[in-house]
This record gives sequence, C-alpha cells and structure tokens, in this order.
Amino acid sequence: MQGKPIENVKNAISTAVSELEEGDYFNIVTFNDELHSFSSCLEKVNGKTTENAINWMNLNFVAQGGTDIMHPLTEALALLSNSDGALPQIFLVTDGSVEDERNICRTVKTQLTNKGSISPRISTFGLGSYCNHYFLRMLASIGKGHYDAAFDTGSIEGRILQWFQKASSTIVADISIDVTKHTQEFEVDCEYIPDISAKYPLFVSGRFRGELPETLYAEGYLSDMSKISIELKVQHIKDIPLDKVLAKQQMDLLTAKAWLSENKQLEQMVAKMSIQNGIPSEYTRTVLLQTIMEKIDPAQQGKRKPKKPEEPSATPLQGLTLGFGNVPATTENLTSGFGDTRAPDKFEMFGKAVGGCCGRVADSCCCCMCFINCCSKMNDRCAIVLVQMCAALSFLGCFECCSELCCGGGGSD
Repeated sequence: MQGKPIENVKNAISTAVSELEEGDYFNIVTFNDELHSFSSCLEKVNGKTTENAINWMNLNFVAQGGTDIMHPLTEALALLSNSDGALPQIFLVTDGSVEDERNICRTVKTQLTNKGSISPRISTFGLGSYCNHYFLRMLASIGKGHYDAAFDTGSIEGRILQWFQKASSTIVADISIDVTKHTQEFEVDCEYIPDISAKYPLFVSGRFRGELPETLYAEGYLSDMSKISIELKVQHIKDIPLDKVLAKQQMDLLTAKAWLSENKQLEQMVAKMSIQNGIPSEYTRTVLLQTIMEKIDPAQQGKRKPKKPEEPSATPLQGLTLGFGNVPATTENLTSGFGDTRAPDKFEMFGKAVGGCCGRVADSCCCCMCFINCCSKMNDRCAIVLVQMCAALSFLGCFECCSELCCGGGGSD
C-alpha cells in the first residue's frame, strides 16, 4: 500500500482523530512485522495531542515489512483494560492477510468473553483484495463492531470516515432479542448482534422454527448503563422479496462463519443461496455460456437445410468473489491489490452477455451483473432506498416484470 492509497488512509485517520471530542482518550498503533505506538498509554484529546498524533502518524505510517495483526490487537486490548464507565473502541485497518487468522479470532473471542458485556468493540476495515475480508468480517462480528472495505483508491477516504462515524456513534449496546418463548429454534447469522448506531439502520438475518408473536422486544444498554427495551412489531411482508435484497449480506456472514468453523454444512447453505439468488459465492463457480446464432435471410430460409446447432462455448469466470486473502502477496509486499485496472476481456464478455436486459428497459435498468456489483458496494442507507423503490414498483404493478428481468423470475416467494 504505497502512493495514493496510503495517503488516502492517512487523510481519513487524520480527519477521524481531529473529530474526536474533548474528554475522549485515544492512541494510534502502526504495525507491520513490528509495532510502533504513538504513546505508551491513552492520551486525552486536546489540540496539542491531536496535532502531535497526526504528525507522528505521517512519519511512522510507512509501507514496509510484513504483517502481524495479533500483536497490535493485544496491545490495544491491554491499553483499554481499565476503561470503566465507557464503551472502548478498537479500529483495525489493514491491507494484508496473515496465516494465523482463525487462531486470532478464537483468541480474541476468549479475551472479550472474559472481560464481560462492556468489552472493547472491534471494528475492522479491509483495503484492497489481498486481505481476508471474511476474517475481518468475523473479527468485527466477534467484537460486536462494524466491518467495511474499500477496493479502489478513490473510495478509501470516504468509506473509512463513514465506517469510523458509524462505529463511534453507538447509542444502544449489548442487543438481545428474546424469542425462545415463542419459537423452537432461533439463530442469527452474525456471531453477536451489533450495537445500534445513530443514523444507521441495523440489519439482522437468521432463521427460526415456529410462529413469531405480533410483538417482540429487543433489550440493550444506553450510555449511562441503564437498560432499555425496544418494541418490535412483527410484519410479514410478501410483496417485497427482502430475502433477495439482503441475500448478499446474509451470504457474506455465513461464509465468514463457514470459513472460521470449516463447516461443510454452512458451505452448502451458502452455495444453495448463491444458486437461488444468482449471486456468486466462494463455494460456487460462474460460467459464461455463449451461443452463436446464425442469421438467415428469410427468402433463403426454405431452400437451406437446417444445420445442427453448435454447442455453446463455456468460459469460466474468475474474480467475481473476494477469496480468502493472499498471504504470499502480503508477505512480498505486492502493491496491486486495488481494483483500479482495466477489467479483463472475460468481464467485458460477461457484461455484454447480461447487457441485453439493460437494453430492453431504457438502456439503464438493473440487470443481474449490475445488481451483483451494486450490492457488493451497497451501504445500509442504499439498501433501505432499494427496498422502498421495490415497494413503489410493486404498488405500480411493475414489480413482476422487473423481478423477471433482474432476479430471473419469481415475483415473490
């Protein structure tokens, strides 16, 4: 991570540190195969410490050496061991993978469990394609924090700032939903339900058996540690395929769990969802079938003998999913982990193949590939807008047509 990417990261972190409020405490730790800390303890926010921290970061945040993630995490947890009366936050930003990622998840989970309910929140941010984004997603889930990523240079600064604001604006912590009285089985896809942040919606997906009551209650704790109960009205929505709208998020969470546990049943569940929703996954393969249609002059159609149709050519498409990191590229400090290069010819072919439905609807409708690319970068507010747009289309009677074009048929389940 050199040049523009690292400068964008520095700018984003400098802005985030500058926006800390007086009374907050902070520290900055940079790491490769060594660890460097701005201070040996947490520093209280004021104009001088903020300026000193930014200057120190600009000098010490350099791209060299290997990657050691467990050491800085251990350092951060130790710094926050005596944070009584506050909800401590750890923000981890990395562009690389390491070999002991499963062990990191298990170790951190044990340490956080031992600290009790008000344990440090861990939010993770992945830069480029070399880091294991499923590891970072699982680590954030274990830490009851938030995960985000940037895959191109231009989006780094904006996405880091949005991620930082979301994670640092917690209003309700330790969320729990008690449905065991009404259902036989209940399971959420994330390791723990994340905290509720101001101005950001919370999506929780999972499975249950039985019947849900008309009202559920979510419980949590406010900043003064007083308990709060939130009433949730159960709505059975049939006209909007929320399972399709949120399928990508659900598949990513299940893939992270399958990666950590190496559970074949979870892998099969993700593969099934991938096929049902037409979204690439780590456990399925996407193949482009190209059939060449011969044009025949209508005047000559009756005179020519019919030819045996040619077998369609099959082209496997790679790179539609994230993968599970690239440790060799991280070790060798390769610098091409960002998607700022021209797409290969296979993707141009794929774009043309699925481009027909775009052309049929005013040349700008969402086709399958557009929808995949859009969902992979969609934030929570965009998801809400998409749900509202689907509701409007269904109200106008166009939903069946649009779902046929965009989702491969089946207006609603």
